Amino acid sequence: MVATPLQLRPRPAMPLLQLRSEDEVAVAMRDLAPGERVATAWHELTSQTTIRRGHKVAVREIPAGAPIRKYGQVIGYATAAITAGEHVHTHNLGYSDTGERMAASAASTSPNPVPPRTFQGYRRADGKVGTRNYLGILTSVNCSASVARMIAAQLNASDLLERRPDLDGAVAITHSTGCGMSDEGMAIQVLRRTLAGYAAHPNFAAVLMVGLGCEVNQLDGIGIPASSRYSSMTIQESGGTATTVRAGVAAVEALVAELPVATRTEVPASELVLGLKCGGSDGYSGITANPALGVAADAIVTLGGRAVLCETPEIYGAEHLLAARATGPAVADRLLARIQWWRAYVARHEASLDNNPSPGNKAGGITTILEKSLGAVAKAGTAPLSAVYEYAESISVPGLGFMDTPGYDPVSVTGLIAGGANVVCFTTGRGSVFGSRPTPSLKLSTNTELFERMPGDIDVNCGQIATGDATVEQVGARILDAVLATASGQRTRSEELGMGQDEFVPWTLGPVV
Repeated sequence: MVATPLQLRPRPAMPLLQLRSEDEVAVAMRDLAPGERVATAWHELTSQTTIRRGHKVAVREIPAGAPIRKYGQVIGYATAAITAGEHVHTHNLGYSDTGERMAASAASTSPNPVPPRTFQGYRRADGKVGTRNYLGILTSVNCSASVARMIAAQLNASDLLERRPDLDGAVAITHSTGCGMSDEGMAIQVLRRTLAGYAAHPNFAAVLMVGLGCEVNQLDGIGIPASSRYSSMTIQESGGTATTVRAGVAAVEALVAELPVATRTEVPASELVLGLKCGGSDGYSGITANPALGVAADAIVTLGGRAVLCETPEIYGAEHLLAARATGPAVADRLLARIQWWRAYVARHEASLDNNPSPGNKAGGITTILEKSLGAVAKAGTAPLSAVYEYAESISVPGLGFMDTPGYDPVSVTGLIAGGANVVCFTTGRGSVFGSRPTPSLKLSTNTELFERMPGDIDVNCGQIATGDATVEQVGARILDAVLATASGQRTRSEELGMGQDEFVPWTLGPVV
């Protein structure tokens, strides 16, 4: 049977971790000194140079041009002959877009049953469940961004939150587009779908949509249904900036007056819609935080909830593993079609999918996009793939899903939230300060050093897996507990820091005209 990284449950206990017997490389679990004798479960070798933790070491001789495997899968090809004990990285490991993939057998398994779990959420009139209770000031166009921020600031500075302590505050959802674009086609469809998804999000108690008036993205084209939860206005019709701010504050106050006081009630964990994200990844991501998050995702799927992976450029190289887990040919075909779209998309812009690993990723030990993707898909656990969604499309199917998004953190999370994610888990090895609103984002560190260096930004430390002090399953259980506590109102580190208002970044497509 060919192993996949989705099935790995490593418990590192040695300074060098070789994930599969067929792999040409192992991962240094701590810094290795030149001449140090180390061993994996299958090989003994001597470190040829200083090798930093998270980086790869050749476990045997590798001829030039030969494939190099990690997780039992090809991550690239040797650009020079490599000796056992040598550092394997950008200087001797190259990317090749050959489309060659190793077949995956036994690609999905039924996650282990878990006892029923619940959380304290806000049940909305439409049946959806929120984890927060914000007032949203949304914008149709960049021209109304400042007005939206002024409205939110005045509401938060007033006595509204004292009168209505059930509210989490007002948040301005602004962006940089909405005009200078075609009034038809993919670009405006994606923007409108994103705005409509935010407007309908159960983490908003009420929403005011603010436009300028003459923009391409007209308010009546966004598709927001008539409801007592919504109101809209344009700056031009309202009489200018100051008048619109006053009118906007009054409009939100009127919406709040019609809202019953919201109370949290016990709801089943099946109401969770968990977004799965990684950013600032390192060599530990695929063996600590990501597989641990996969355990939590499997539990949520087993409980009847939804867990959604994203970042199409960061499953490239592992798409065959996900496709093999699809519940039917249509799901697999839809996933593979998105990969082909991305290949053509980057080629049109004279780029490569291998441009995705950032300098920080490479400093942390990741060499190629193939390696990065194989570690990234571990966040998806082992459950069957039930659905593939377009960007910002409603996450409607229970089970594991995949959403087509770019890899850029705020753009991908914006799509997940627009789709309905009511909690996001974000793994990081280099250190991320990301936060989001209206959906809380939990950050999970891949290594303990990061957790200790940035304690005010990290919610769960997964680094104990690397030292052998905890198993992937144990840390996965902690993540599930943290997700349920967050869904019940416990504030994340990024919420305590006030982050999330500037991280709304819809995917921008097409020409600016």
